[in-house]
Amino acid sequence: MKQEIKKFITNLEEDHKIFRYLHSKPEGKFDPSNDTIFYAGPYWDEHEKIALIESILIGDWLSSGSYVKKFEDEFSKMFEFRYSVMVNSGSSANLVMINALKIYNKWEDGDEIILSPSGFPTTLTPLIQSNLTPIFVDINWEDLNFDVDKIEGKITDKTKAIFISPVLGNPPDMDALIRISLKYDIELILDNCDSLGSKWGDKYLSEYCISSSCSFYPSHHITTGEGGMVSTNRTRLYKIIKSLSSWGRACTCVGSDNLLSDGICGKRFGKWLNGYEGIVDHKYIFSQIGYNVKPMDFQGAIGIEQLKKFETIFWHRVFNKWFLERFEQIKGVRVLKEREEATTSWFGVGIVCDTKELKDKLVAFLEKNRIQTRNYFGGNLLMHPAFKDYGNASDYPIASQVIEKVFFVGCSPVVTFEMLKYIENVINKFNKSG
Repeated sequence: MKQEIKKFITNLEEDHKIFRYLHSKPEGKFDPSNDTIFYAGPYWDEHEKIALIESILIGDWLSSGSYVKKFEDEFSKMFEFRYSVMVNSGSSANLVMINALKIYNKWEDGDEIILSPSGFPTTLTPLIQSNLTPIFVDINWEDLNFDVDKIEGKITDKTKAIFISPVLGNPPDMDALIRISLKYDIELILDNCDSLGSKWGDKYLSEYCISSSCSFYPSHHITTGEGGMVSTNRTRLYKIIKSLSSWGRACTCVGSDNLLSDGICGKRFGKWLNGYEGIVDHKYIFSQIGYNVKPMDFQGAIGIEQLKKFETIFWHRVFNKWFLERFEQIKGVRVLKEREEATTSWFGVGIVCDTKELKDKLVAFLEKNRIQTRNYFGGNLLMHPAFKDYGNASDYPIASQVIEKVFFVGCSPVVTFEMLKYIENVINKFNKSG
C-alpha cells in the first residue's frame, strides 16, 4: 500500500506541483535571486504525505480515532507525560486546559491568574472566557518574559496560578517560579505552544507544571496542519480535559475501544442517570459543559511521523538560532539569549533594537530582500481594542515598547544553511548601507 501511495504522490507532484509548499526545498536548491525565506513552515517529506493518505484510505474513522490515540500516547511517552489529549488547535488546547483546571481545582469566578501582558492572545483569552481575572506582570528586557521579581507583589488571597508562556521558546527563571509556587501554594501552568522541547536543568518545562498546552500549527515545532495537545500527569484532571474536548462526555473510550461491546470500563450500558432506573449508554452521558474540539484522525497520523523528526527539528532550530546571532553585528541590535540553566527549543530568533527607527529600517530592509519577519505577536495586548477593558497598557511600559523595538526571524528547519548564508550577506549589506 505504501509504495502505491508513494508512486501516486510522485505523479501528482510532477504533474500538478500541488505539494510544493508542504516541505522545504532540498539543501542547495535555494535561489538567492528569487526565493523568499519564510519564517517557518512544515518540515515534511513523503512520510507525512503517505501517512495522511493511508489514514484516509484504510483508517477506521475519519474524525479522532486510532491514529490520534497512538499520537497522543507517543507524544506523552516522548515528553514525559502520563496523559495527552489532542484537540483541533493550540488555542483550543489553552481553552480546554484553563476550563479543566478551574473545575479540577474548584476555582471560583473572579479568581486571579498571573501572566505576561505581552505575546499572543490565546494565553489571555481563555482566562476571560472562563471568568477568571488576568493579573499582569510587566516584562523584562533581558528575555522579554514577565519580570519574575515583580510577581510576588501581585499575589493576593485570590491568586490561584501563574500562566507561563516562554518567549519564542526561551524560559523565564523557573527556579524562582517554583519557589513562588511552593511558598504561596499556587499552580504553575504552561503555554508550551512556542517551547515544545525546552528544558530547565534536565527536565522539560512541562514537568514543573500541573498541565501544559501545545500547538501543531505549521509555524510550530511539529505540525499536523492545525492541531494542539493538552497534557498532564493527574488522572482526574485528564478525565476532565478529555470530557471537555468531546462535548462534555463522561465516557473516555477512544479508537478501537469504541468497538468493544461494553467499553473499556466493562459497564457501558448501565444505570448512569440519577433518578432514572433505566439502562443508558454511557457514551451519551454528559458530565461537563464541554466543546467539540476534536481533530481529524489523519492529523494524528501526520503527528506520528512528525515525532520521528523531532530531534532533528530541535537541533536545526538550535543551530539556526546560534548562526542568526550574527544580527548582533548590527550596531544597536541585540539577540535574545537563554539562561544558563535552560536548553531552549527555539521558535524564532528574537531581535531587540535600541530604537523604533532602527527596527523599522531593519525590518524594511529584510523584507525587501525577501527575508520574512514577524512582530513579537501582539506586543502589549492591553493596547488592542479587544482587551482594553482588562487593564491600562501604560502600567506596563516595557511591554508597550515591544511593538516598537522587537521583531523575530525564523530558525525552523525550513531555513537551510544556504538560506542562512544569504541572510548573513544581507546583514553585511545592511551594515554597509549605513
